Amino acid sequence: MAFIDVKKLSTIDRVVVGAAVVGLIALFLPWYGASSPYGSASVSGFSSSYGLLGALLIVATGVYLGMLRSGAQMPSTSVGPGVITLGGSLIGAVLVILRWITLPRASFAAGVVSYGPRYGIILELLAGVVQALCALTLFRRSGEAVPWNKGASA
Repeated sequence: MAFIDVKKLSTIDRVVVGAAVVGLIALFLPWYGASSPYGSASVSGFSSSYGLLGALLIVATGVYLGMLRSGAQMPSTSVGPGVITLGGSLIGAVLVILRWITLPRASFAAGVVSYGPRYGIILELLAGVVQALCALTLFRRSGEAVPWNKGASA
């Protein structure tokens, strides 16, 4: 069984893996809810349709990078780890952002009754954006070619 060896990770790798841990925790927090003087209700990230897919991509990207840097045996791919990390992070972050934008929200009676996004999706969104920015830095430092530009001459 492979474990992520934190000692082998660079600072930016740790941020990517840490964002994945925050993203995993955020899945259990309220993503959408309603409140009134009579009570409140909310649903976690596991009930957020395609937002769940984005969150799982954020988590999987951090796990992938952590295991890769720790020396675990990973399957060979036609693209490098920089492209995989950047792609997973970006797609995951975009899906969470789209879910956040499309959640209905409203407030009635001067804010006493309201429904809309809750702090869990905001935390997931922040984790995804931070991870995507760090993945972009990793990709740029790696010097890998973008997959659609491998055969192009300079």
